Amino acid sequence: MAVQPHVVGHRARNPRQKHHFLRFRRLDTPETRYDGPRYVWGNGMTFGNFRKLICGALATLALSGISGAMAQGGPSPVEVDTVRVEPLSQTFPVLGRLIARQSGVVAALTRGPVAEVLVDVGDRVAEGDVVARLALDRLEQTRASKAADLAERGAERRTATAVMRLAEDEMARLEKLKGSAAFSKARYDDKRREVAVAKASIGEADAAIARARADLRLAEIDLSLGVIKAPFSGVVTTRYIERGAYVNVGDPAVALVNDRDLEIEADVPSNRLGGLTPGRSIQASLSDTQRLDAVVRALVPEENALTRTRQVRFIPAIDEATMGKGAGLAAGQTVSVLIPVGEARDVLTVHKDAILSRSGGDSVYLVVDGKAMPKPVTLGVATGDRFVVKTGLSEGDVTVIRGNERLRPGQAVAAPEGQGNQSAAEQSTDG
Repeated sequence: MAVQPHVVGHRARNPRQKHHFLRFRRLDTPETRYDGPRYVWGNGMTFGNFRKLICGALATLALSGISGAMAQGGPSPVEVDTVRVEPLSQTFPVLGRLIARQSGVVAALTRGPVAEVLVDVGDRVAEGDVVARLALDRLEQTRASKAADLAERGAERRTATAVMRLAEDEMARLEKLKGSAAFSKARYDDKRREVAVAKASIGEADAAIARARADLRLAEIDLSLGVIKAPFSGVVTTRYIERGAYVNVGDPAVALVNDRDLEIEADVPSNRLGGLTPGRSIQASLSDTQRLDAVVRALVPEENALTRTRQVRFIPAIDEATMGKGAGLAAGQTVSVLIPVGEARDVLTVHKDAILSRSGGDSVYLVVDGKAMPKPVTLGVATGDRFVVKTGLSEGDVTVIRGNERLRPGQAVAAPEGQGNQSAAEQSTDG
């Protein structure tokens, strides 16, 4: 093998140059693992190994500095949660849907041409808001005609009353002539019949007035019904009429759905109804992250012969925050209902974020006297965002749920103010 020039680092330098601090010799031998050039120390150490040695030393120094900085920084900030007892019942999911308790078509209650439509699909209206108006000219004139009829019937009654009084006065004068030669019994009888006829005319006039008053009221109702109003609050889902169209009584104007008064409807297998009674609380989920509570309202006593299911209605606990999430709730939206099987029982639970799953099994960090102490646990089924604890923990234990991945046994921790901290005596008693 020919003698090669000396190199410093990875670049060759002139062999006559005397000032260099690293001397390598270049080896080109069949024993090398690759075809390229290889640089080694005079004692056999390769340049690659030398570089790894330097990087390892630098990493060790960096870690030592970080550990020192952490030691000087005080307790590690964490978030904690308390192990607690909760009721648990076995459940199985059933797909249901949201049902609007108020929905339907708003119909025209009188006939006439449409003058204007004030809403469109998607508009939200309140109870009593005007959605459309019919042309009111004909209705107004009809009301005026009925009002005139009522006035005419009133005048007829006054006339009949005057005629009756006149006849009564004449009959009274004739009565004063009784016993005298001027008294005429035939004339007296005629006046008495005239009084009776006048009284009958007044009765007819009263009936005509009542009829005219009713006709006027009907005209006023038609006039008021010419303004189509929303019978309940909701959102317009369909618009059936346009300006200029003619509607008769009962023709649809718009369709509304009240999305603020919803129920859950689910078809539950009849052999799973044992755990459902009116008033019992259950859980339902709208999505993986959106859950809500509901109460059984009614079990409909009618079974589907094909599916062997019965319809169950639930009242969901929906607040403004739930309505405001995402696109809000909608009638017909799918809901997963957790149907309980049997009665609930109390179980010990721990927050799922407290669990550290490693090769040795599941464990948690307990906060004992301000220090993080590891504790192996045996877990059961999941219930919401918690796990059932079979062994390893006791009620009241304080577990770390945030920051537990970076903790070391015995490391000092600091939980936010108001969150728990267990003493060593309590931990030993529970354990």
